[in-house]
Amino acid sequence: MNRFKRYIAMAALASFISAGSAMTSMASTKVTKNTAAWVEEAKKQEEEAKAAEEAKAAEEAAAAAAAEAAAAQKASVRQQVVDYALSFVGGRYVWGGTDPHSGADCSGFTRYILSHAGGVSISRSSAEQAGEGRTVTADSMQPGDLLFYSKGGGVNHVAMYIGNGQVVHASSSKTGIIVSAWNYRTPVRIASYLN
Repeated sequence: MNRFKRYIAMAALASFISAGSAMTSMASTKVTKNTAAWVEEAKKQEEEAKAAEEAKAAEEAAAAAAAEAAAAQKASVRQQVVDYALSFVGGRYVWGGTDPHSGADCSGFTRYILSHAGGVSISRSSAEQAGEGRTVTADSMQPGDLLFYSKGGGVNHVAMYIGNGQVVHASSSKTGIIVSAWNYRTPVRIASYLN
């Protein structure tokens, strides 16, 4: 009988060890599964963060490219205005004239150029033009901006800045449409009509 009790005790012990081993194996499997799930979740979060960073960088690059394109377009319009104005150098000055093809005075010239090359409508006389546009400084003027000059009180002449310290203007019946230094006279106002 002792032998039988021992056998039962050993069988119970073996069963207990086997059950413990199975539970340990199940716990180990559960820990492994939980660890694997955590690792997968961490990888997923890392990939999502990386994708968000890449999307933000792409968005910033697109915004920078759009700003650069807008600046280039502005510069392009200004350059087109200047190039068109310069195409009339040597043309006739005609008091009251509004078309540089046949002759124009100073304000007729600037009005024609801004209208035809810049798509901007401005008033007819230099005094009226001087009251329009956005005032800019000599340091910030850009090609296509207008400079207004005065003699004896009111504005009596307008010229267009073309860059490099120069203006193009319908100067007088003697000289016609010419290029001069922007400060050949002291301007009383500088204005921008182009964005």
